[in-house]
Amino acid sequence: MRSPTIAAFGVVAKAQHATPAGTEFAETLERARKGRADPQGALEYAATYALRGQAQVRRRNDQASGDEIPPETPRKATEPVLEDASFGARARSLFRKAAAALRAAATAAASAFRALVRFVRKVTRPYAVRRLLGMIPTLAFISVIVFVVIQLPPGDIVTSTLDRLAASGVEVSEEQVQNLRAQYNLDKPLSLQYLHWIGNFVIGDMGYSYMFARPVSELIWERLGYTLLITISAMLFTWVVAVPLGIYSAVRQYSVVDYSLTAIALVGLATPPFLLALVFLYIGFEVFGIPIGGLFSPEYREAPWDLGRLADLLKHLWIPMVVVGLGATAVTMRILRANLLDELKKPYVVTARAKGVRPAKLVLKYPFRIAINPFISTLGLQLPALVSGEAIVSIVLNLPTTGKMLLDALLAQDMYLAGSVVMLLAILILVGLLLSDLLLAWIDPRIRYE
Repeated sequence: MRSPTIAAFGVVAKAQHATPAGTEFAETLERARKGRADPQGALEYAATYALRGQAQVRRRNDQASGDEIPPETPRKATEPVLEDASFGARARSLFRKAAAALRAAATAAASAFRALVRFVRKVTRPYAVRRLLGMIPTLAFISVIVFVVIQLPPGDIVTSTLDRLAASGVEVSEEQVQNLRAQYNLDKPLSLQYLHWIGNFVIGDMGYSYMFARPVSELIWERLGYTLLITISAMLFTWVVAVPLGIYSAVRQYSVVDYSLTAIALVGLATPPFLLALVFLYIGFEVFGIPIGGLFSPEYREAPWDLGRLADLLKHLWIPMVVVGLGATAVTMRILRANLLDELKKPYVVTARAKGVRPAKLVLKYPFRIAINPFISTLGLQLPALVSGEAIVSIVLNLPTTGKMLLDALLAQDMYLAGSVVMLLAILILVGLLLSDLLLAWIDPRIRYE
């Protein structure tokens, strides 16, 4: 676009300053107007050479009148040379483009951040707060059920302890029995026993386990980490194996690989976890030389944590991970195959295929994202199945997790230990359900929780 300032300076230079400086100035402005020089440089030239052009006019008038003509002041080295203005214009243009790119990137980042903030404010925060508040009555109801179920069998922790002592030939006086019953509040009504237990549980006091002769909190925290490690690793194994196999089975429907994966999935569903644990235990010992049972070799069971103990843990971890996650892998693979087959037959997929969309993008762009929604929504529901499967596998493999400890506590009617373990598992399951719902809302923009 032609600049009015440049045009005005050009007219003045041509009309009033018919001098070498004025002519040079007019030519420079003409080049700036045609895009071959920088307009800003031309304006700087005008400011620098205004007095020089006036001096040339005075010299011409003095020459015409016969006066003595002073020598022309030579051009200083600091004065701009407009012959190189095109290089400066290109540099400034590149700088402006870089600045524009940075502004665009900053704008995109700010937009993404604002979208995340809007999601947190409008969806996540009020919904999460409502769900967290809704967990309180749910956990209260679960605590009542847990307490009643544990109290249903005849006897209690004191009678179980007396039976074990009597079997070993140890006699206990009636005074000692009463002291034990008073220590566990068993001499009070059931309602007061429940209130005492749940009140201490809320403030973090889980009681004392007479069976292990240790505080319940110490027993749980040292085993709950291994339980979560096996459960989370089994869930990751399920998704890493089931998702690609499910996609391949859907894309290659009725192929030899599809039939083979279907047969393997059915075998995985039909085989109970304890039998799989025995099979993999034999394979691990005979093929890989892994010691039978436990998560550590004998020399690392009581050793402090270091790289050697971590490597030994990873060497033993794959057996419970595969055993616990194999059943969920078979279910996930079959459901994903069925959902993806339904999506691949819809008109938008047929249209995209007709327009030449690459096969990988055609499957992963939209059909897979829609087919995966049921798994994300039921992610929290997989936790109870994995935890219960881990409990059975831990007994067979002799794992230091909460499963075997919970079974021993239930058999001994250790109310404090068994009730605390079940309550913590219930809390983890409820949190997992909340996280799965929030993850589903984040992945699928069609879902919003108002």
